[in-house]
Amino acid sequence: MSLDAERMSRVDTAWLRMDNDVNLMMIVGVWLLEPAITLQALRLRVEERFLRYGRFRQRAVPDLLGASWVEDEHFDLEHHVVATKLPRHRGQDERAALKAFCAELAATPLDPERPLWQFHLIERYEGGSAIVVRLHHCIADGIALISVMLSITDGGTEPPPHPHQAHAHEHDWLADAVLRPITDLTVKAIGMYGNGVARSMEMLAHPQTRFLGSLAVARHGWQVLHDAASLALMADDSPTALKGKPGGLKAVAWNEPLPLDTVKAVGKALGCSINDVLLACAAGAIGRYLHELGEDPAGKEIRAMVPVNLRSTEKAWQLGNRFGLAPLVLPIGIENPIERVYAVRQRMAELKGSYQPLLAFAVLAMAGFLVKPVQDAVLNLFARKTTAVMTNVPGPREPLKFCGSTLRQTMFWVPASGDVGLGVSVLSYGGGVQFGLIADTALCPDPQAIVERFEPEFEKLLWLTMMLPWPGEDGAAA
Repeated sequence: MSLDAERMSRVDTAWLRMDNDVNLMMIVGVWLLEPAITLQALRLRVEERFLRYGRFRQRAVPDLLGASWVEDEHFDLEHHVVATKLPRHRGQDERAALKAFCAELAATPLDPERPLWQFHLIERYEGGSAIVVRLHHCIADGIALISVMLSITDGGTEPPPHPHQAHAHEHDWLADAVLRPITDLTVKAIGMYGNGVARSMEMLAHPQTRFLGSLAVARHGWQVLHDAASLALMADDSPTALKGKPGGLKAVAWNEPLPLDTVKAVGKALGCSINDVLLACAAGAIGRYLHELGEDPAGKEIRAMVPVNLRSTEKAWQLGNRFGLAPLVLPIGIENPIERVYAVRQRMAELKGSYQPLLAFAVLAMAGFLVKPVQDAVLNLFARKTTAVMTNVPGPREPLKFCGSTLRQTMFWVPASGDVGLGVSVLSYGGGVQFGLIADTALCPDPQAIVERFEPEFEKLLWLTMMLPWPGEDGAAA
């Protein structure tokens, strides 16, 4: 082992070892650019900006105690930034060929002897270029990677001179801060400043702060115990075609953007967040898909694990994984779109004051201490009760430039762990919002069939919202 090796955090170690035969822990993203760019320009930009993050020159090296980040002495930029000719079958259009290519990459492991990332440039695509990016989840979470990708665009804010060193000596501060109170005299060290994750984070960042009274200790201790029990005793999902044993082959899909301002207007009219509206439409699209397969979704619910950010955005450049997971039950069996939105809003409100994201983070941190077979067994307890992983990432409102070209559209897909076969992505960018899916073909051979039902669900919600009485009208509250 090199003398300058840097120990990988326990949570990142858990993500590194989470790969299995049917699910690889890779984040896959697509950038569509106009006009086309050259391979030379892309490599130069990656070298000048992307590699300012020292992590991307490092290999992940497992050992008996976990893993370390080690400088790749034979780093070769030409291996990591490659030109690719888009494979196309007879009669297949460019968009279908790109989706098939992304799905193939999502199921193809990265070279473990090299840094775990790669850019594939398709120089000629729909009158411009397409870039497919793959990064292993052990490097960073979605919020951090959005920060990285923004920093390499034209005019993007460059990272500090040595970004990966800024947290090299934190020694899993958040994992320790969560694990200690949970394992030492129950949970009295968590959340002494008030309700919710944001306040409890202040306590975690300053564990030396004294407790603020026995009543607060009891109240928050009870909340954590309740949330821990809720995680441990989660009921099984409703059985659907989307739940079962995956086969390892992937398919990806995405839709054309919806106007973000219209989504905001619907949310405002209903007293709901944008997130509530989008999640409800996703639930409706999944329910409609199952109905058309011949399944009756009435009364059924499925669980999606939703990432919850646990760090301040100004520290996103530090990379690593700093998020918890909240189990959100999606009401796929509610046919009325407005009733479905309100059901999602209620469930999201219940999660906002919950410690479940912190507890899930603690489980990941603890899993990083275990040997892989035991880690797999622990994490599969969650996977067995989950149908999907779902994430919603807010991007820039204005279109970005990259190497002089306009980034006209972007999409990404999240990995699923264990035997989970569905990953749902919602991404806002450039005034639009998109819905994307990655699915195991053994459970959902055509995820585009779900994606295509997303906009109709939103249109139904929009029209019903417009038909509601306005304040001040007869029969409405003034």
